[in-house]
Amino acid sequence: MTVGEAVDASGRPDEEYLGRLQIHDRVVAKIAARAAREVAEAGSAAPRVLGRTLPWSGRLGTRDSDLDAPPKAAVEVEGSVSRIELSIGVRWPASIPDVAEWVRDQVRTRVSHLTGLRVQEVEITVDDLILNQAPRARVR
Repeated sequence: MTVGEAVDASGRPDEEYLGRLQIHDRVVAKIAARAAREVAEAGSAAPRVLGRTLPWSGRLGTRDSDLDAPPKAAVEVEGSVSRIELSIGVRWPASIPDVAEWVRDQVRTRVSHLTGLRVQEVEITVDDLILNQAPRARVR
């Protein structure tokens, strides 16, 4: 239904027409990244080239691995379904499969609750182990 069809013959708004909401992929990606950060043992991973951390990581505008920073997120939204990819760092010595599952559950719950989208898939890549940071307080 178009905006022109949203009014009846007398010019009053059609009460059945509620409009349309479209949430941009970048917004969903930010929500997913923030949700992943809510897991105490997960954070951002430093950028890598050929499997190695960049020598200037943490300087010159690039980020370093950090539990306080949100991870990198990419999202595809098609209709009411979303697919999310996250690149995270995990605090050593936390269990990587456990942290990945906690992050997946947190992201799925937050994105669904805040956007109304159905999260079809949350793909997680662990790019780094964070060795020198104490865990944050958990949101759970």
